[in-house]
Amino acid sequence: MEPSSKPLDPRQLPVLLRGEATSIGEWSESRANTRVLFQLVVITLGAGLFGASVGCWRDPQQSLFLAIKLPLILTLTAAGNGLINGMLAPLLGLNISFRQSLLLVLMSFTIAALILASFSPIVFFMIWNTPTTETSGSAFYFILLANVAIIAFAGVAASVRLFALLHRLGGDRQVAKKVLFAWLAGNLFLGAQISWNLRPFIGSPEMDVQFMRDDAFAGTFYESIFRVIQGLLTRI
Repeated sequence: MEPSSKPLDPRQLPVLLRGEATSIGEWSESRANTRVLFQLVVITLGAGLFGASVGCWRDPQQSLFLAIKLPLILTLTAAGNGLINGMLAPLLGLNISFRQSLLLVLMSFTIAALILASFSPIVFFMIWNTPTTETSGSAFYFILLANVAIIAFAGVAASVRLFALLHRLGGDRQVAKKVLFAWLAGNLFLGAQISWNLRPFIGSPEMDVQFMRDDAFAGTFYESIFRVIQGLLTRI
């Protein structure tokens, strides 16, 4: 069996985390469906662990809901952004197929899920020591913004880790930068809006625990972040 056709196993995760362009470049050209399945399992477990740590601030049921929703958000964002970049990459000078684009984006989300899993103990400690009373509005806003920052960091770090691979595939550093920027922009806008539609995550203390809000498709993520920052500043 050729190396490129071998399924990804846990011993190959360090290779992915280091962003070794030669090895993961071969993976992006292979047709090993078991590797895709394994990456989806890693995303589910890593993002699920982080989600459970965040959701436990509000309620055990919210913890379960978020352990389900966060992997779903990452998977949907990876699928959507993989398709978008499959169209944009050739226009930006990187000649890859839709399948390669999906695999590359999926790799980055696998890295992001592992980063989120590594933050889980820190987030759990922070939440364990934060009050959950209905008057703890500042605590809610702080936890919300802290976790948005952690998720954003994981996404950016994971994408940047694969820059060497984009450079190798495109053969030009400027092309790789353009594709990386398009990649990050797609993750931001698509992932943020999917997150907004699948809210709540932490859950406001004064609202009931729900899997999704009744007005799930009203407004945008960016409007909500502005209101959160505004609310936090008024309490300083």
